[in-house]
Amino acid sequence: MIVIPAIDIIGGRCVRLEQGKYENVKKYDLDPKKVAEEYQEAGLTHLHLVDLDGAKAGKLVNTSVLYEIAQATALQIDCGGGIKTLGDVEMLFSVGAYAVNLGSAAVKNPALLESCLAKYGADKVILSADVMGEMVKIRGWQDDAGVTIYELIDKFLPAGLQRVCVTAIKCDGMLQGPDFALYKGLMERYPKLKITASGGVSSITDLERLRDMDVHSVIVGKAIYEKRVTIAQLANLTSE
Repeated sequence: MIVIPAIDIIGGRCVRLEQGKYENVKKYDLDPKKVAEEYQEAGLTHLHLVDLDGAKAGKLVNTSVLYEIAQATALQIDCGGGIKTLGDVEMLFSVGAYAVNLGSAAVKNPALLESCLAKYGADKVILSADVMGEMVKIRGWQDDAGVTIYELIDKFLPAGLQRVCVTAIKCDGMLQGPDFALYKGLMERYPKLKITASGGVSSITDLERLRDMDVHSVIVGKAIYEKRVTIAQLANLTSE
């Protein structure tokens, strides 16, 4: 299992939301580049970077943060938030993204995700779904997509989809544990997909349970900032 630390950005600084609500934001006033450098120094190899300003605005906002981190580290950065066009995707790859997460854009413009899969390959394109129960939410978790996570995944399987990141909104930022049943169900239904679990990790025990479930990867955010886990522990737990 690959452990992927998360950096969520508002106004160029590190933040975390609770259950996807922008009014429930906690600012940590940390420099994203310095945080990313600490992750790399500890032995972590991946980073999940979310442009929350971009997700809310529907356009790329914090690309300079991605560029700074990519220049300063060798982390494999997957990023998302505000992507609407193929030009946006090209921009993110040009400034240092390893992979892109398509969430709202995949719902509103399925052809974009299909085009990205064809152009960049399945390892570089992640279907990023934020779910409340089984229903997908879009635009920074503010709007209902009108589809279930299963319907959304099924739509893109014929195009060669291999990577899916699923955030359980009810768990995200709450430090009360992931939605294990959600990921178990996804893995049983899609055994060949690389599923990334996101939302709710509060302890090493949570991570060990996900590892024992054979989840491909897991994103950890607030638990790091709140010192529920150390980055050294995450590095020791991760394996590819």
